[in-house]
Amino acid sequence: MRTTPQHLAILTGASRGMGLSMARQLLAPDRLLLCISRQENAELAQQAEAAGAPLLQWSQDLANTEAAHERLRAWLQSLAPAAWQSATLINNAGVIPRIGPLGDCPPDELARALRVGLEAPMQLSAAFLKVTGGWTETGWRGPRKLLNISSGLGRSAMAAQAAYCAAKAGMDHFTRCCALEEARHPHGARLVSLAPGVIDTDMQVQLRAGDPAGFPDRQRFVELQRQGQLAAPDEAARRILAWLQRPDFGQQPVADLRD
Repeated sequence: MRTTPQHLAILTGASRGMGLSMARQLLAPDRLLLCISRQENAELAQQAEAAGAPLLQWSQDLANTEAAHERLRAWLQSLAPAAWQSATLINNAGVIPRIGPLGDCPPDELARALRVGLEAPMQLSAAFLKVTGGWTETGWRGPRKLLNISSGLGRSAMAAQAAYCAAKAGMDHFTRCCALEEARHPHGARLVSLAPGVIDTDMQVQLRAGDPAGFPDRQRFVELQRQGQLAAPDEAARRILAWLQRPDFGQQPVADLRD
């Protein structure tokens, strides 16, 4: 008999890299996992079927932030709150535009990086907090958690990375703001913006391929790989999801996995 899902998890950027690792580890018969990415992942669908784990994959361009917000809002409103014991949103998707000085970044790449990396998490968080907050007004008492995957670059400036640094810094600060808002409610959501450290993903490949003339810190990323200091995506995902289960999750709204 197929298990009825009791937990709800929503994950962006789940089609590859660490997001895909998180998606694989979140698959469970008692959890409905909604993955929001530009493309669906056929292998993930096969794994979900084999595990008897309910999975939805939305092909959604997160740069179209208003559409993403409306789609998630409408879907959450269609759910019956009593069917769920918990609800979690993980904003993981991010984009690095052309590496180099801000003035050399094409306007469309700059706009996309900020939309996907900051505006989309804010829009999706707004939908999630609004609708699930309404659930609590009907007597629903399950935990609501919002985890934003940030970066050390949101807390430490780096030349040639203005857009990415700004998006992650904004993510940290809007998490702080929303945590203050939710703390005012008797059954408010718990929020954390978590920096996961350096991970061996396509983003690291992109950084190592940067032009040294416009990216003075390129060699730092080359050395991280050479010295074996990049975490494997599966291990990073495991540690992130373990953080999500900590009893003190949300007490520190901006955190670093390496702390």
